[in-house]
Amino acid sequence: MANKIVQKKTHMKEQSPTERIKNFNEVPLGYTEKEAIAEANRCLQCKNATCIAGCPVEIDIPGFVLKIAEGDFKSAIRIIKDKNVLPAICGRVCPQEDQCEMTCILGKKFEPVGIGRLERFIADWEATQKEIEIPEIKPKTGKKVAIVGSGPGGLTVAGDLIKLGHEVVVYEALHKPGGVLVYGIPEFRLPKAIVEREVNFLKKLGVKVVTSFIVGKTKTIDELLEEYDAIYLGTGAGLPWFMNIPGENYKGIYSANEYLTRSNLMKAYLFPEYDTPIVRGKKVAVIGGGNVAMDSARTALRLGAIESRIIYRRSEKEMPARIEEVERAKEEGIIFDILTLPVEYHSDDEGWVREMECIKMKLGRPDESGRRRPLPIEGSNFKIEVDTVVVAIGQSPNPLIPQTTSDIKVGKWGNIIVDTESGKTSKKGVWAGGDVVRGGATVILAMGDGRIAANSINEYLKTGVW
Repeated sequence: MANKIVQKKTHMKEQSPTERIKNFNEVPLGYTEKEAIAEANRCLQCKNATCIAGCPVEIDIPGFVLKIAEGDFKSAIRIIKDKNVLPAICGRVCPQEDQCEMTCILGKKFEPVGIGRLERFIADWEATQKEIEIPEIKPKTGKKVAIVGSGPGGLTVAGDLIKLGHEVVVYEALHKPGGVLVYGIPEFRLPKAIVEREVNFLKKLGVKVVTSFIVGKTKTIDELLEEYDAIYLGTGAGLPWFMNIPGENYKGIYSANEYLTRSNLMKAYLFPEYDTPIVRGKKVAVIGGGNVAMDSARTALRLGAIESRIIYRRSEKEMPARIEEVERAKEEGIIFDILTLPVEYHSDDEGWVREMECIKMKLGRPDESGRRRPLPIEGSNFKIEVDTVVVAIGQSPNPLIPQTTSDIKVGKWGNIIVDTESGKTSKKGVWAGGDVVRGGATVILAMGDGRIAANSINEYLKTGVW
């Protein structure tokens, strides 16, 4: 390892803002082998590696980084995949700055090691190899597990349990596996081919994937329990929230779920190859300050918007979006109207939204979230000209499974209640995790929930003790 500490992360090349707003190609271009080795050599190889504790799936981060520094890429990917079956995805969309990189010792004085960039590099390197190494699969146990939902949590459970010898079938309501990874995250942040690649790896391990299968309609949980020994619910949070303000039902106002699903999963961005209807507004406003809001505003630009803006009721400091996503949005020319709250919409004679009336806000004392509460400034109303509005203020779990499974307990927001130590629901033989439990959260937290549940499911299948 190098003796001299390099203070800044090795630069990762990106498409320029002027180029990338014209296409849906991935923005960051990844490390070369030389760049990855240089970045890996920044790692201090701490004896007490706090970065591992910062990772929800507990990857041996110093271990895989050391192997990259040594040029032993095969060992590096083996170490990662021992804990994480979706490294190419996590390397791209996980908020490392709030997790492993936040706890990096080097980051106390300088920039932390680019752990996410290195994870992405090694996963992409593996994809270039002729043969992907298949981990050891334990002898068949004769036990069958159904995974409901093929998002990051469900795929993690599937990967863990198939390696332990259990038969695993994943049920997905949509026509493509991947959950939020394919319908929610745009191509320029997570190419769909990468999600497909990770799913195909699980299929090689023996995981079966059944698409266009709506649990709660096609079959109920009780019907699946007649066939399976255990069930994991990873159905996400697909029920969008709205603000319930005057004019919100005008034409041209959409949930981020619908807007992004049309663009991503249904490939409206590939027009005319795919003729999926999608609004191509010229003056687009996106309500919210999270990653979904950034994704929506940046998608609007690529669909031809002349003006795309973020409307957020707090200050930029309180925005839950990743810092790099906010920075990229700014580079691309997204307008940020912070401390601003929509209060009413105005339409033309045909019912299409044409103006958004807003009020300016100021920050008061912190609320239960720990962030300062936004308070309206009386008499500060003003109007913004818009022809498209995307509401990205959050979402709840789809109520279908709780509605068709009477003995699964849910919270007041419709989230499934679980034992956090095991992921067990109130119904015997059924576990849950990710956004269906947490509400809208992150990919890696869903994977962490999946890891906990997989361990608990395996124990139950071995002992029969609930």
